[in-house]
Amino acid sequence: MTEAANPYLPTPRRITRATQDLADVFTFDLDVADGGGFAFAPGQFNMLYLHGVGEVAISVSGDPGDPSTLTHTIRAVGTVTRPMQKLRVGDWLGVRGPYGTPWPLDKAVGRDLVIVAGGLGLAPLRPLIVQALARREQFGRVVVLIGARSPADLLFMQDVATWRGRFDVQLDAIVDRADRSWRGPVGVVTRLVEDADFDGPNATAFVCGPEAMMRFVGRALVGRNLTPGDVWLSMERSMKCGVGLCGHCQWGPTFVCKEGPVYSFDRAARLLATREI
Repeated sequence: MTEAANPYLPTPRRITRATQDLADVFTFDLDVADGGGFAFAPGQFNMLYLHGVGEVAISVSGDPGDPSTLTHTIRAVGTVTRPMQKLRVGDWLGVRGPYGTPWPLDKAVGRDLVIVAGGLGLAPLRPLIVQALARREQFGRVVVLIGARSPADLLFMQDVATWRGRFDVQLDAIVDRADRSWRGPVGVVTRLVEDADFDGPNATAFVCGPEAMMRFVGRALVGRNLTPGDVWLSMERSMKCGVGLCGHCQWGPTFVCKEGPVYSFDRAARLLATREI
C-alpha cells in the first residue's frame, strides 16, 4: 500500500491559532495553505492525531467558504483531547479527512430552515449556519435555536451576536440554569421549538447535541408538523478509524463514520429510543 493510498496516514498540520472558548472547550485553526486549502462540506468530520497519544474524530467548525483555514472546536473530555488542549500555536496535529455525510442543505432550498443546537452541538452546525446565510435568498425563514447548560456555556458568542443582529434571522437561546446576567428564557431547548415562528410542513430542520436532547427535539419538531424525513441529526459517536473498519462507531446496523454522522430522524428515531445501542 502506498502512502497516497493509506487511509490511516495523517497529514501534519501546524496550529496557527489556539483559543480557550470555555473551561473545557478550545478551538484550533490549522495551516492548510501548503495544499492549496482544505475543502469540506458542513457536517463532515476529520480524524485529529496527537503524536504518541492517539486519534479522535472532530467535526469541522469553520467556514466552508474559506478553504485557507481549517477550524475545529473540541471539548477536552478524554485521553486524547485533554492532552490536545495543552497544545499551542506552532505545535502540530495530524489530520485525516474529511469524512462522513454532510448536512443536506440543498433539501431546504425554498423552505423554512430550522437549526437547533444543544451545547457543543453548535460547533458542527456553525459551518451550516455560515453557508446558509451566504445563500440566504434561497430559503424562507431562517430560525436558529440554541440551548446550553448556563450562560457561561454558550459558544461562539461573537457569531451569535452577529447572527442575532440580522433582520433576516430569528435567533433565540435558552439555558438550563440562569445567573443574574441572563435575561433570556430558562429551560430546555424544546421550549424554543414549540414557540418558534416557522411553517412546519414547509420546513427542514438540522439538529445537533446530546442524544437525549436530539430525541426530544426531533419529537417536538414532528409535533410542529415537520415530517421525520425533513429532520436531520448529527450522531458524533466514538470513532477510531474514520473509514468503517474498526467497528467502534457501529450504531445498530450502521457505521456512523461511513453512513453518518448525519442521519434523518425517520431513520434514527428507533435507534435513539433503544437503550445501549
